Amino acid sequence: MSSPSERLTSEQASLFARLALSHVTREYPNKLDHVLQGPEDLTGPRAQHPIFFGSFDWHSCVHGYWTLATVLRRFPDIPEAPTIRALFDDAFTDGKVAAETAYLDRPSARSFERPYGWGWLLKLQAEFLVHEAPWAAAMTPLADAFTERFRSFLPKAPYPIRTGVHSSTAFALALAADYARATGDNGLRQLLAESARRWYLADADAAAWEPSLDDFLSPTLIEAECLRRLLPDEEFRPWLAGFLPRAAERRPASLFTPATVSDRTDGKIVHLDGLNLSRAWCWRELATVLEGPARAAALEAASSHLAASLPHVAGDYMGEHWLASFALLALTAAEDA
Repeated sequence: MSSPSERLTSEQASLFARLALSHVTREYPNKLDHVLQGPEDLTGPRAQHPIFFGSFDWHSCVHGYWTLATVLRRFPDIPEAPTIRALFDDAFTDGKVAAETAYLDRPSARSFERPYGWGWLLKLQAEFLVHEAPWAAAMTPLADAFTERFRSFLPKAPYPIRTGVHSSTAFALALAADYARATGDNGLRQLLAESARRWYLADADAAAWEPSLDDFLSPTLIEAECLRRLLPDEEFRPWLAGFLPRAAERRPASLFTPATVSDRTDGKIVHLDGLNLSRAWCWRELATVLEGPARAAALEAASSHLAASLPHVAGDYMGEHWLASFALLALTAAEDA
């Protein structure tokens, strides 16, 4: 079991809310994922994305809103709650969602935010679906558009993308799996599972040559967590035993050793705080299917990774515009375990 300090508290929820509120409507600085088709396309973030124009980039804004929605559900009486609700009522309207959806119709936007932003948008919608509010209904066209992108893209993707950054297919599938479950979309869930099997089921004895300096995900652990979410238990357990056969011995050692972050003002190096937090998330989730020494090793690794980076969620904008989301994943992982 995790210690109480490693579970989300109302104080942490308030901190995460304040951080997200400070950046989801902060338009600049901004790193656009935008292809110019002509001089008329040289417009600013808010003109392109009337909802997700803040947080330095589109995908961080999406999961900044997910952070706000999640802490609001878990702690509806935090001081920031009225501000969050008012923000959502203003942001998630039919007109603004229509504009976000229309952006996807641009010929040059075919691969916009693929696959990371796709997964996070569906994760946000899955969260909205459990709120008694109009936000999910307003967001449905945009969620439908990204669902269709998954349906179109996955059958023609013969290979996964095995990275620790935004291009990771395993991370996107893991988030999309939550949406498929929340909506009862068995067709989407089956497509996600078929893709995961095709890409990863033959993998064994992971070497875990990581981290890379740019990683905020563990390519090894996110692959395992993706399959845990999509495969039946009787299929996943033997696969995991073959994929991480020496977990009880804390090997590969790289997966049990928190990353060192040398410069938290560097937008790429600070990714490693995200790696520590996302590893903590994955280890906690994977511990639910591990036993004995392997389970103990997983929980110990989760604790050490969380301790290494949770104190650094705030401090510099290069980290604080996104790290709270990954801290929230870690702090709320496996709560029914």
